[in-house]
Amino acid sequence: MKFLLVLAVLAVAFWIWRNNRESEARDRRDAAPARPPAPQPMIACARCGTHVPEQEAVKGTAGHYCCAEHRRQHEASPR
Repeated sequence: MKFLLVLAVLAVAFWIWRNNRESEARDRRDAAPARPPAPQPMIACARCGTHVPEQEAVKGTAGHYCCAEHRRQHEASPR
């Protein structure tokens, strides 16, 4: 009788362990990190030469700039 009780306890313990492993694996799969965004083209500032992403660059009449201040300074300076 003791043997059956020990066997039942081991079977229940094994069942719980297996279910926990499966749920952890499922959680890891669901929480997989998303792909990083694609690289963006970089543009050099016409004033200082700093490279900034094209989407963040400030466009001016004489080129692209890293900030509005550099655009103002470069376009206001005599050439």
